[in-house]
Amino acid sequence: MTLLAPLLEAFFSERLHRQMQASPNTVTSYRDSFCLLLRFAQRRLGKAPSTLLLTDLHASFVGEFLDSLEQERHNGARSRNARLAAIHSFFHYIATREPAHSALIQRVLAIPQKRSDRNIVCFLTRSEIDALIAMPDRTTWIGCRDLTLLAVAIQTGLRVSELVGLRIEDVVLTGGAHVYCRGKGRKERCTPLTRQSVALVAAWIRERGVPNCAFLFPSRRGTKLSRDAVERLVHNYATRAQSACPSLAGKRVSPHVLRHTTAVHLLQAGVDRSVIALWLGHESMETTQIYLDADLAMKERALACTTPSRVDPGRFRPDDSLLAFLRAL
Repeated sequence: MTLLAPLLEAFFSERLHRQMQASPNTVTSYRDSFCLLLRFAQRRLGKAPSTLLLTDLHASFVGEFLDSLEQERHNGARSRNARLAAIHSFFHYIATREPAHSALIQRVLAIPQKRSDRNIVCFLTRSEIDALIAMPDRTTWIGCRDLTLLAVAIQTGLRVSELVGLRIEDVVLTGGAHVYCRGKGRKERCTPLTRQSVALVAAWIRERGVPNCAFLFPSRRGTKLSRDAVERLVHNYATRAQSACPSLAGKRVSPHVLRHTTAVHLLQAGVDRSVIALWLGHESMETTQIYLDADLAMKERALACTTPSRVDPGRFRPDDSLLAFLRAL
């Protein structure tokens, strides 16, 4: 009998930490995936996690676990695939350590990723950005922090994990002003700052008056701001901004939407896709393709280029609301 516990402990300590030197985000994601799997096994099999056998995690059981994520936790295909990726990584690791269980391992590794719909990315227009930026109260410490955070997020397109990890020493405000970060995949990059962003960041740093090693956007206690806190503050300001900009009511604004906004605005300004990929820290230029799909203005310019010379350019718009209703039947 082969116990699961020592194999799983070795996977995290030996493979992830020592061999791969995986990022904290990867370790956290894998940890959460196996916590969910072990709790599911405890409920379904009536065994304590420390007493589970490797043979308990056969392909059919893993499939039941993945189904439960969708049916009980209402996870989407992307979340399901992320959990499966963690399980696959573990079974790849034990393939050479437990050759006696190679048939079981291969059946688990054969479980496919689930295809998912690719939705058009959500991004903010200039008027929506202005409404959002106007919400923080500049007379308070929290308001100044949030205003600077929102402005830097929209202008740089940093991931939320990169934003909360910024320290004051990572910001250069003289010469070619920029922020330095180590992002996803341990890739280091520098992102330039505009004059408006430089002015806001400089004022915020003066306001704080703390050592350079301190976090640029801390919590009230001076500790690292959590990702959930950034999610909440962006959502709250977007909700409040709906009164000034009603179009925000139809959008679920998150920190990642601010990142999408950066990319789409760069694309609309004529910046090459390869530069946008470098700007955002994408592994491949193909990742930037999703922003082409979201940019309707670019498609309209392409439509105008194909319009016959004696026809006015533009999309069809019904001349009356009643006619529009009837034609839509």
